[in-house]
Amino acid sequence: MKLVIVGTGYVGLVTGACFAEFGHSVTCIDKDEKRLEILKSGKCPFFEPGMDELLDKHINKTKLISFKSNIKNNLENSDIIFITVGTPIKRLEEETDLSAVWQVAEEIADNIKKYCLVVTKSTVPVGTTREIKKIILGKVDQKLFDIVSNPEFLREGSAINDFIRPDRVIIGTENKKSENIMKELYRPLFLKETPIVATSIETSEIIKYASNSFLATKIAFINEVADLCEVVGADVQQVAHAMGIDKRIGSKFLNAGPGFGGSCFPKDVKAFASTAKKKNIDLSIINAVNKSNQDRIIKISDKIISNIENKSTICFLGLSFKPNTDDVRDSTSMKIASKLFEKGFNIQCYDPEAMNNAKKENSNLVFFNSAYDACEGASAIIIGTEWNEFRALNFKKISKILKEKIIFDLRNIYTPEDLNELGFKYYGTGK
Repeated sequence: MKLVIVGTGYVGLVTGACFAEFGHSVTCIDKDEKRLEILKSGKCPFFEPGMDELLDKHINKTKLISFKSNIKNNLENSDIIFITVGTPIKRLEEETDLSAVWQVAEEIADNIKKYCLVVTKSTVPVGTTREIKKIILGKVDQKLFDIVSNPEFLREGSAINDFIRPDRVIIGTENKKSENIMKELYRPLFLKETPIVATSIETSEIIKYASNSFLATKIAFINEVADLCEVVGADVQQVAHAMGIDKRIGSKFLNAGPGFGGSCFPKDVKAFASTAKKKNIDLSIINAVNKSNQDRIIKISDKIISNIENKSTICFLGLSFKPNTDDVRDSTSMKIASKLFEKGFNIQCYDPEAMNNAKKENSNLVFFNSAYDACEGASAIIIGTEWNEFRALNFKKISKILKEKIIFDLRNIYTPEDLNELGFKYYGTGK
């Protein structure tokens, strides 16, 4: 099939590269000429394991993927058009900004020449795909297109595997014709017995938000349990392990820490609650999850401040919101580091991949080229992101270059006993 992907952000680029891996012909559209130049050279503009290799393969060898700046000249023979532009949250209203989606819908309407599917892959509130249909119907005969909702479930750091070996594929359609086309598109996954779940368009849109909001709820829940564990002397890791053995609960997303961040969970939780409110539905649990996660930053910061006697230098290891990505959007590490700086601490930082993005986010932090350089002269170490690089630090070496042996292990990647033996004051999460 001939596919057009409108938007080369995280979702669009991963989608395009993986569909090329399936053997489809893919054209990715973006108006950012500088971004396109990077992509045409076979380089991914963000860090995602395996993306550079996948782009190089399908740009230079198979020739199945190309990058263009003009929608008009590239929709003519397309079978499926994916909308993958960004849908950020409006800061004041906490509603989804759909301006980019509406603009793409208008451009698609101006350029459809033959029958095709218009697929919403951007994360959008329920009802958005129907509105896209109305926009296109203003200029195009219904016989020339169908609309589909096909939400993504990609985790940064493992997106390629998530696309090629997903838990399920959701396709929300209006008729059997579009459903069959989408099933043919994903046929390589069907052969691997991946569940292809066909639903209505509205159901598909809600599945995305409900899924992310539920996972965020598990994170917020175990973090609140961690607070109780710290007060009564229990160990949240043992609590979570025992809970996770119960198949009704499951072990994933029960790791206590500083809260959830990134480009999905924070905005999806807010958008889900905001959409429900417009329909006079109070998602009280989701609202509580959002508040709990926001309060988490304050609790963690206060805990750190109360256990350091003097406002001094702190080493912060890990700035991305999770390992294996350079994404610092809504990163809890960045929020805590920024809050500590505001309280008068000097923050020395290191992250394996997110340094450039972190500098753009907060230039007041001091950045170093290694974990050990960042530890030099610090009165405390904070592990904010559980990069593998931080799992085997040489604490004998580190103890010689610190002013004070204090560590705040926000991700519980070390055991108190091991660090106490080396003379460290160890503060974990929920223990």
